[in-house]
Amino acid sequence: MAPSTLTELAGKETLQASFVRDEDERPKVAYNQFSDEIPVISLAGINYVGEKRAEICQKIVEACENWGIFQVVDHGVDTKLISEMTRLAREFFALPAEDKLRFDMSGGKKGGFIVSSHLQGETVQDWREIVTYFSYPIKSRDYSRWPDMPEGWIEVTKEYSDKLMGLACKLLEVLSEAMGLEKEALSKACVEMDQKVVVNFYPKCPQPDLTLGLKRHTDPGTITLLLQDQVGGLQATRDNGNTWITVQPVEGAFVVNLGDHGHLGINCDEQYLSNGRFKNADHQAVVNSDCSRLSIATFQNPAPDATVYPLKIREGEKPILEEPITFAEMYRRKMSKDLELAMLKKLAKEQQMETTKKPELETKPLEQILA
Repeated sequence: MAPSTLTELAGKETLQASFVRDEDERPKVAYNQFSDEIPVISLAGINYVGEKRAEICQKIVEACENWGIFQVVDHGVDTKLISEMTRLAREFFALPAEDKLRFDMSGGKKGGFIVSSHLQGETVQDWREIVTYFSYPIKSRDYSRWPDMPEGWIEVTKEYSDKLMGLACKLLEVLSEAMGLEKEALSKACVEMDQKVVVNFYPKCPQPDLTLGLKRHTDPGTITLLLQDQVGGLQATRDNGNTWITVQPVEGAFVVNLGDHGHLGINCDEQYLSNGRFKNADHQAVVNSDCSRLSIATFQNPAPDATVYPLKIREGEKPILEEPITFAEMYRRKMSKDLELAMLKKLAKEQQMETTKKPELETKPLEQILA
């Protein structure tokens, strides 16, 4: 059973068993062993037609083809807004447990506070606390599920959500053009775009080498914008987890992750809007015993009833999907596949433990032993 918050566990010497991951899932690279392999791209000049915009677009395309992940600076989101959003998030997680639990989202509530998160059927938990809210379409906002503490949270997060929606649409324009489509093609394919904001808090961990802040995954949607602090902990792989790199934090930058909807699909087997041209970002988050870490992920997803099918198929290629499906169905398939893999792994582990048990010694009556 999950604790009410992680605060009570962060100061202990050993990690609670429910957070301990199997050997093959544990971190291979330290949270602060940074790599500069992920491109950092300035968006200065992207709003103007010409050579500069073409140069920026080309860098983004290359990053999407090679990694499915890159960082953007000079993105137009005000630094004061970013600082204020970060300050409020930190203050929220510093609240006493009873204040955070006023917004508890367990029991099927849409939005609020929760400790860890994992697929139904999984037993291992992520080492993180979360506050999340659904912010687009605007008509779907339920402000009763948005924290009203600390003061100013709702107004600041409204503005933050709006600015991040604008930035996401600008990046989708670039990807549309790269596919030889009209600028609005990807945005239109999302119909009435959903936006979900997840604020992650990773407290200090007593044994960070045994767990993850967020297990390895790909995002199901179109594009994710991540604001992270300077601590470090976001890791990416492009060779199916054989090697990992820790993304270098850049002050004020947004990390851009492409999700399954934009390029690769369920379990990396099905490919969607770009028909596989662009990679999705295979990533995870690690924790440490030195200090806490904060990140704010903004997920831009298609409407549930939006049609999923490649928008552009290059000459000589075949569409991966046999027929169009809705994003809701695509998401359901992904979750079912992830759950199936988790259950199979759990079963295999149980069977391995069963076969490695030492056989019990046969107990014989004393008279047989002495005979």
